[in-house]
Amino acid sequence: MAEHGPEQHDLGVTETSDWRTRRWEATHQRIYATALDLFEDFGYEQVSVNQIAKRADVSVPTFYAHYPSKEHLIMALPTAEMVSALLAGQPAELPIGDRIRQALPVFLADLTPDQRQATLARWRVIATTPALRTRAAEFERATAGMFLESSASSSGETPGPADVVRTGAVLVAYTAGLLRWADSNGERELLETVDEAFRALSD
Repeated sequence: MAEHGPEQHDLGVTETSDWRTRRWEATHQRIYATALDLFEDFGYEQVSVNQIAKRADVSVPTFYAHYPSKEHLIMALPTAEMVSALLAGQPAELPIGDRIRQALPVFLADLTPDQRQATLARWRVIATTPALRTRAAEFERATAGMFLESSASSSGETPGPADVVRTGAVLVAYTAGLLRWADSNGERELLETVDEAFRALSD
């Protein structure tokens, strides 16, 4: 019996950890879904963190444990892992800007119908909120920095000025395509509006 004690203890720890992770993720998603419903009903700028927390049945400190601000509910940055995976799927010999330009449509094409609908709902909030449309530029720069950092880390080479400019331009075009899609309320095809924005880079 004694020799099985540590294994039983480890299993209990794992189960507890998994349960806490699932609970955290469920709360995270509930806050997000609640906020999105409130934004769509009353407008982003008319909804407070207190209202979101109350409707989601969490405390205000719990809200901030999940999201740094109300803005971060909507203006989400990719994770470093997502960025690395996107770049890894493209030929390493291509310039960083071209790798991003080819990777993003692949990412969008892989969205499930539910994910696409959730993305549309989020970008509709951004498209209809002037302050968020303006802030999108800051998130573009942050995302571009993540791509450049990932590329430098994997290649061991510091991106040159042309890489920095090209990467920034691709992310600006990507955002423009998403906004145009949201402005059409999803009536236009997402890949079409993004491709249209990317083609403008070559005009």
